[in-house]
Amino acid sequence: MTDLTRIVTIVGARPQFIKAAAVSRAVTRHNAEAASRRIDERILHTGQHYDGNMSQVFFDQLDIPRPHYNLAVGSGRHGAQTGKMLEGIEDVILKEKPDWCLVYGDTNSTLAGALAAAKLHIPVAHVEAGLRSFNRLMPEEINRVLADHVAELLFCPTDAAVENLAAEGITRGVCRTGDVMYDCALHYAEKARAIESSLLQRIGVEPKSYYLVTVHRAENTDDSDRLRGIFDALSGISTPERPTLFPVHPRTRHKIEDLDLPVSGGLRLVQPVPYLEMVCLEKNAVAILTDSGGVQKEAYFYHVPCVTLRDETEWVETVDGGWNILAGARTTGIIEAVGRATDAIIADWPPLYGNGEASKTIIQELLSGRRR
Repeated sequence: MTDLTRIVTIVGARPQFIKAAAVSRAVTRHNAEAASRRIDERILHTGQHYDGNMSQVFFDQLDIPRPHYNLAVGSGRHGAQTGKMLEGIEDVILKEKPDWCLVYGDTNSTLAGALAAAKLHIPVAHVEAGLRSFNRLMPEEINRVLADHVAELLFCPTDAAVENLAAEGITRGVCRTGDVMYDCALHYAEKARAIESSLLQRIGVEPKSYYLVTVHRAENTDDSDRLRGIFDALSGISTPERPTLFPVHPRTRHKIEDLDLPVSGGLRLVQPVPYLEMVCLEKNAVAILTDSGGVQKEAYFYHVPCVTLRDETEWVETVDGGWNILAGARTTGIIEAVGRATDAIIADWPPLYGNGEASKTIIQELLSGRRR
């Protein structure tokens, strides 16, 4: 056993960088304190999502390490995109010869990284393992299931995730770590607080006086009936006194324009905002409407009611606790769910996602030598 553990971290989208940053900070802390057995982490960005916000400002604002490799794969059909990633990731793994490949979540980058490493007999560790929507029409569901079945270490954010893996016969190498996104929420809270008042003043809203919405999943943006149902609901709940702020994903904006959907006076379409600004908007919303898994959790972290614009969710514990309501995409269902969410008084807020030490636990497990 050498005194150095080498990890190749594979990410491809902005949310994955934010999660990976939490683990990278834990690596830095470990190396500063370790008497022996240090960690050498190499970050590989597949370039799956090009995000204009991922400039130097993004990395500086959030203290995120620059990737050592960028494959610049870009968008494309699932097969072509994943194939390009496999080729590029394989080259990096052969060069770096890591002890572990660390993958996050459920993107095509996750799948490509897991497959490339497994075929080269490099053990895979999967952060956010065990999540299931039980909807195989979602490409994310396919990615996460396949990644879990080749992983040697499976870092589960919740008890439900552990149970999902057990139902598929996976019990060895499973670790209930808590959620690295909760680590991030705690870490960035102070930075977000510093810009909070100036941001709200610039936008022209008061705390707890507006709804916040995000829509980006293909199941909503590529289905005109679903998108129209969501849009009609947003128009129905929005008033000048309680507006709806909608940072619009570029793909969603194109669909809105193609369908010529009307924008009411209380519905405000704005450009996507950086991470810290989004945290501020989430914390101060009266309720959040979203089809994003990450935003559902962030709503819970900040004690804000959430209405999920999907028919199912991986984060079932937020629904069970009353903080999240599944509304689908029907106009009447969404409006009714918003009323329930804003009227409800929920006393309990259990720590469903750990204690903010998920990243530290992940590092300890990677160093332990434990395998499936």
